Amino acid sequence: MVEQQLRDRDVEDERVLEAMDRVPRHLFVPLELRGRAYRDAALPIGSGQTISQPYMVARICESLGLQGNERVLDVGTGSGYQAAVLAELAVEVHTIERLPELAEAARAALEEAGYGDRVQVHVGDGTLGLPDHAPFAAIAVAAAAPELPQRLYDQLEPLGRLVVPVGKRQGQRLQLVVRSPEGPAIVRSVSCRFVPLLGEEGFAV
Repeated sequence: MVEQQLRDRDVEDERVLEAMDRVPRHLFVPLELRGRAYRDAALPIGSGQTISQPYMVARICESLGLQGNERVLDVGTGSGYQAAVLAELAVEVHTIERLPELAEAARAALEEAGYGDRVQVHVGDGTLGLPDHAPFAAIAVAAAAPELPQRLYDQLEPLGRLVVPVGKRQGQRLQLVVRSPEGPAIVRSVSCRFVPLLGEEGFAV
């Protein structure tokens, strides 16, 4: 997976590649799909949600530019896989999931994979973030928003980075947004397709 799907494409951050190599992705997919866990594809995890394809997880993590000493927020826990990868890259990881049943399953998967004490799982509206734990050096959003979620942006520390898919339900651009003194600075974006981000500052539930 790492060599063919990530390194042979345009993922260059060695810390990200090593993190993706260490996290046991198969523990974060349903039992009946574990034979497909390392393919370069999103897979259903129940409740209309998916675990993102490995390449997109790597792109998000690489865009955040983590050095290892940051506090990070992962919005849209889903399977818990991206939170596990982030735990390999940062010192403190919070992840928030709207659906209690998914949050509980992710918590169990993170525990089984050895990340139970390295990732704090919260239940709530991810579009509102976790103001009690802010500011964050980086925020990763694994679901598509109709526009830049202002509440999440406000929870970034100065020069903090937010990676979020922005656009319509049918297709989006994965944007890297930096908090600057002049306001949100969109550094780059690439085409993508994610499930919708539901909540007060996302799509209607």
